[in-house]
Amino acid sequence: MMRQRWWKHPLLLQHSWEIFFGITVGVLAGLGVILFKLALHHATQWLQHDLATAWTEAGIPRALYLPFLLGSVGGVIAWMRRRLLPPERYHGVSSIIRAIFYGGSIPYWATPWKALASVISISAGASVGPEDPSVQIGASMGAWLSRRLRLSMHRTRMLIATGAAAGIATAFNAPIAGVFFAIEIILREFATGTLGVLILGAVAASVLSRAVFGPQPAFPIPPYTFHSVLEFPLYFGLGVLATLVSFVYIRALDMGHRLFHPLPRALRPVVMGVVLGGVATFMPALLGDSYEMVSDILHGAPLSLGFLGMFLALKILATAGSLGSGFVGGVFAPSLALGAALGGAYGMLMARLLPGLTLEPSAYALVGMAAVLAGTVRAPVTAIMLLFEMTDDYHILLPMMVSVIVCVFLSEILEPESVYTLSLVRDGFRIRTQERVDILETLRVRDVMKPPPDVLKVTMTLEEAAQRMERVRAHGLPVVDEQGNLVGVLSVSDIEYAVTRDPNNIYRPIRDFCTYDLIVAYPDETVAQALRKMVRRDIGRLPVVDPENPGRMIGWLNRADIIRAYEMALMQQVTEQYKAEQVQLETMGGTPVIEVQLDARSPWVGKRVQDIPWPKEVLLASIHRGREVLIPHGDTRLQPGDRLILITSPEAWETVQAFLESQAA
Repeated sequence: MMRQRWWKHPLLLQHSWEIFFGITVGVLAGLGVILFKLALHHATQWLQHDLATAWTEAGIPRALYLPFLLGSVGGVIAWMRRRLLPPERYHGVSSIIRAIFYGGSIPYWATPWKALASVISISAGASVGPEDPSVQIGASMGAWLSRRLRLSMHRTRMLIATGAAAGIATAFNAPIAGVFFAIEIILREFATGTLGVLILGAVAASVLSRAVFGPQPAFPIPPYTFHSVLEFPLYFGLGVLATLVSFVYIRALDMGHRLFHPLPRALRPVVMGVVLGGVATFMPALLGDSYEMVSDILHGAPLSLGFLGMFLALKILATAGSLGSGFVGGVFAPSLALGAALGGAYGMLMARLLPGLTLEPSAYALVGMAAVLAGTVRAPVTAIMLLFEMTDDYHILLPMMVSVIVCVFLSEILEPESVYTLSLVRDGFRIRTQERVDILETLRVRDVMKPPPDVLKVTMTLEEAAQRMERVRAHGLPVVDEQGNLVGVLSVSDIEYAVTRDPNNIYRPIRDFCTYDLIVAYPDETVAQALRKMVRRDIGRLPVVDPENPGRMIGWLNRADIIRAYEMALMQQVTEQYKAEQVQLETMGGTPVIEVQLDARSPWVGKRVQDIPWPKEVLLASIHRGREVLIPHGDTRLQPGDRLILITSPEAWETVQAFLESQAA
């Protein structure tokens, strides 16, 4: 048999393709983000300086310029959202995460319009950042290349993540942070094969960025010195404060969308633009990504505690209002600005309270940036590596790690979801890795068990125990001693066996007949583990006990509870699969998908599909009825609880929405 030639080895061919994919996506993403950054730079120069100067020279008061500019730009953004941008419920990185986990595709055809809207928003002064658009540009390049080459779903996700890594690498000139951003936030899992492609993409994009903009990071940072180990408790305290800022920031962003909901869509960015422009007239640091403000804090500019505190509060409100009203941009840069303001103010305060320690407020500002960023996006390694690549200083790395980890741990207690996943999880999108697992392996006993039932004391007779079981309709109950500690279980079959042997046993205490060889479950075990215990002993119920005190029963688990939990988890899985299909429809060519839930009061209930006056621009794709998915026909009658899946075109979105609102009325 002939030996296979080395250049035809399957692994060599596979790795050659991966090298090609990584470098190609990195170059495409790098070029796209470079064009975006250049456009943003020139647009900002023109709107914030050249046009402002012409406005002043025309004799118009300078105080009117920003409200006029941001209000006008708000009108432009509203028009673009109505005419050029696809309707989206999730924006920026959130939309990429949803595509990765529920379809693996991105409407890349809309990316140039999104980038243009982001350039207009940021350059005019809306309090949003350019990093999320950079990630979208990179991810869209990966999605486009995958579609052109007709790659598998796995490789599509890999190229989307590579594009996202390249976007961060180009935006910050930080390739390592870009790689970890893709792993922690986009993919949420580590795979050796994918890592190589991510690194190649980030490095290729970073090389292009350095060729155009030079080797400096997003903003130059002076060297800092870590003076004493006595500062570690202070950095721990900074991590606690960063937790509170991250929590308020996430909640404010979530509330921003609801705040503007009562206003017409066309007016939302206009109103916010005028308000933000008026406030920014007195505090220009709020405008855009606030990088100039961050640079001033890091270089030790003479700023007061009051000013930094006011900037911190107003920046949160400005960012929440800008994104909630419809301006296009990201949350990454504002979180860095918030961290710099928090750390700078905290460092100044500690320097006054502890004059014996040689504290540098700028160092605390730098660490605050990493901590607030990590608490907001829940990516600790990304935050640490990003700030480390900016400083290239090992000394600041140790206190930074302390603050970041403290902030992430506490943030997960206050708010389990990040700024990117909160809206997704609220809508039922469960963000998870791509492994397929048994449904029961995902459920914990503590989530399924019932409260402890009535108990039987060892001194009770079998007759009393039988009466108790009949009253509570139980086939078995736990047995406790005089101190209330769990010692056994008595079942109906135990009573029947005892009475069959000797009818007089019915008057004897149950301590002589109950089962002492207990099989128990623990609250942190999976339901699958508990079920395996039941199967091995052929029993239908398990007491759930405290791991620290096995005699203390805290719950009761039986087969009916497990079956009920399994059905609920299965229904959740079906719902997620349906949402994945919905996302695929939306992302394949930008086709908007609308879901209509019918209740008993809906005017469509009881009607046939052909009797409803559907607009010609809408197509009823499917009807979800319980676990069934029905293909609609003209004579299909609609029932309460039906979920109707409607497909329309981006141009007819508002027409269909108006039709649905009129029918609901």
